[in-house]
Amino acid sequence: MITDRFEFRDIRPEESDQAAEIEQIVFPPHEAVFPDDVREHAYVAPDCFLVAVDRETGLVAGFLYGLATDESAFRDEFFTDVSLHVPDGQNIILLGLDVLPEYQGQGLGRAIMTEYCRREKAKGRSKLILTCLENLVGMYEKFGFVDLGISGSTWGGEEWHEMDLTLNP
Repeated sequence: MITDRFEFRDIRPEESDQAAEIEQIVFPPHEAVFPDDVREHAYVAPDCFLVAVDRETGLVAGFLYGLATDESAFRDEFFTDVSLHVPDGQNIILLGLDVLPEYQGQGLGRAIMTEYCRREKAKGRSKLILTCLENLVGMYEKFGFVDLGISGSTWGGEEWHEMDLTLNP
């Protein structure tokens, strides 16, 4: 079972470099969040930064991270401005689901998303909000997200769909 192979937990400060490197591997250069911004998110909001650590290697295999906020729409500034993090915010703006290529296609992304949703629902959060490219809308719909149409985000010069998932109505 995939959940037996990985430890799911908040990121630790010493893992921020691994996360920054994974972001650069997983996303094309124009879409990847800058390494310093990934590291800063890990330091400022570790409780919103869920890692999956391979129990055999002790290394981060994938992660999902975001910032808590009371805002209900995605803004590109969430990628670069951690001062927007409101620890007790009702919503989470998800910034990236990253799984190293050698772990893809095994259900790890789904396991990370499932655990993240469980944790944030237990914290009483209202919604998870994300953006994705059109080819990923179907994948996120399988997780329960609803496509809200084209986002105002222009990150990386791409056209993004904004999606949300209600955790606690």
